[in-house]
Amino acid sequence: MIKTVLPYSLFTDDDIYLFREGNHYRLYEKFGAHSLKVNDQDGVYFSVWAPHAKEVSVIGNFNDWHTETHKLLPRWDGSGVWEGFIVGLKWGEVYKYGILTNDGVILEKGDPFALSWEQNVQAGSLISTTWYEWNDKTWMLKRANRNSLKAPMSVYEIHLGSWMRATENPEKFLTYREISAHLIPYIKEMEFTHVELMPVMEYPYDPSWGYQITGFFGATSRFGSPQDLMFLIDELHQNDIGVLLDWVPSHFPGDANGLHLFDGTHLYEHKDPKKGFHPEWKSYIFDYGRPEVKSFLISNALFWLDRYHADGLRVDAVTSILYLDYARNEGEWEPNIDGDNINLEAKKFLQDFNKAVYKNFPDTITIAEESSDFPKLTKPVYDGGIGFGMKWMMGWMHDTLNYFKLDPVNRKQEHHQLTFASSYVYNENYMMPLSHDEVVHGKASMIYKMPGDEWEKFANLRALYTYMFTHPGAKLLFMGNEFAQTHEWDFKTSLDWHLLDYPLHQGMQKFVKALNHLYRNEKALYENNFSPEGLEWIEANDQDNSVFVYLRKGASEKDILMISLNLAPRVLDYQIEINGDKTWEVLLNSDDKEFGGSGINAEISYRKIESLTLRLPPLSAVVLRLNINKGEPTINKTIK
Repeated sequence: MIKTVLPYSLFTDDDIYLFREGNHYRLYEKFGAHSLKVNDQDGVYFSVWAPHAKEVSVIGNFNDWHTETHKLLPRWDGSGVWEGFIVGLKWGEVYKYGILTNDGVILEKGDPFALSWEQNVQAGSLISTTWYEWNDKTWMLKRANRNSLKAPMSVYEIHLGSWMRATENPEKFLTYREISAHLIPYIKEMEFTHVELMPVMEYPYDPSWGYQITGFFGATSRFGSPQDLMFLIDELHQNDIGVLLDWVPSHFPGDANGLHLFDGTHLYEHKDPKKGFHPEWKSYIFDYGRPEVKSFLISNALFWLDRYHADGLRVDAVTSILYLDYARNEGEWEPNIDGDNINLEAKKFLQDFNKAVYKNFPDTITIAEESSDFPKLTKPVYDGGIGFGMKWMMGWMHDTLNYFKLDPVNRKQEHHQLTFASSYVYNENYMMPLSHDEVVHGKASMIYKMPGDEWEKFANLRALYTYMFTHPGAKLLFMGNEFAQTHEWDFKTSLDWHLLDYPLHQGMQKFVKALNHLYRNEKALYENNFSPEGLEWIEANDQDNSVFVYLRKGASEKDILMISLNLAPRVLDYQIEINGDKTWEVLLNSDDKEFGGSGINAEISYRKIESLTLRLPPLSAVVLRLNINKGEPTINKTIK
């Protein structure tokens, strides 16, 4: 028998004070549904924030969804917290909050802190738990080194619903556990260091790809239970693979059972539509200046790092958070008190978020998806920065794709689109993304962005990937890009794994594996990723030949690589002046036959000790390593 609500509270006075000040970052330990034993009686404690509600009830099948049966009790302190203990409820029960507004309307709302949700239009919350026996202690003890700016970070971005589907039924999702069995061997074989999961928080609308979240604390039940997602992360960790999660504090949908107008008022969203409604996405923007909302969001970030052992958070749409005029025309926004377009409350929220993450989980990382030149995004808060660990290098991505899309005959006019990024690459800690956003909405797949016939497309893409993996910065590649998926990404179907039956696609996959291996094993490519000592241009201005030559340097003077890009479709014997008794060895040639190339050798010949001549295959990238047994290099300039 399900009894009536009994008085009980998990909150202390300090909890309420911190919550109302915007400084309580473990709210998931207090709010939501918690299975407990109170006075030797098993049941569930509920608590929810609804300060403008007249009444709040817990409703579900256990009381035929009647709001009069199990009414929660308002706290005496004016915090707007409603709570109570219901004897006899158990895990798995579906529930919502019946909220009576000041207008006399009864709203049926899901629990903002629910740990699991139903999968239907009127999705209810599930009484659940995040209890799990983790087996990743070894990883957790060493992950500070794996997330270090001095370590290689090569990220494989994944949409779990479309990476792979069930073979016998392409309409069926694989579960978290089924995905684990396929994904982990693949990531290990391909030698990526991390995976990034597109949002796994509960979302009602599949075409949103997870970026329109209703259940911020719930692992989406599309693929299983919270423990099933934990199993996937646990297994990844046990196989030395880091896990980054997409986190979306930028907006939320207007679903009737979600956060919008939660207690009949603009509670989570800003009440001013110029700050609270997103005109591009038709969604609602959090009120970043409201202390309770700030506590909710930062608690949510720490929840995924704490309960799910995530190794970092990639924060979505940071530009839309920071700028008052984002996606707005003149007259649709108002300047801040300083007269400019920065949302000062949102800026403070992001600074507090980063401080909280690095204080509580110093071995994790935060990564901003931010497309403007907002200053000091990855600089410490104490230095006036926003405090992120890394930022997506959107400018590099746009310039690089624009260059490689060109017919080689036209590349000389746009030569410095490839060199420009090096002029600002050390302004921030950058991650270089070729993400899902670049292969949807008519933008074409990576392989079909490339010009020329089939052979030239693959050669261009191999050269592009080499440039990416040898350029300063961390790396991110979206699923399917590693084997040259031909169709644009479609969230409704699996990747086209059958393409691996064809030699060119096999070759591209082998090549990306070789790049990952090179990146992880050559200190020159990662030790100075975020330091000006890591890059030296040898030839940046040879637009007539569309050739680029540069050095990447590690902490030791002996860890030096030379990278040459020949981005025209002809063989070129290229002469480089050198000083000193030294030789170089070829580490990687993108034109090798095993990668789908023509098989032209990148031959090196020396003229005394003054120069070397390097044979560059067409549309190719060649990586050389200094032979440390033959001295150390001093390179002056290129002779053409």
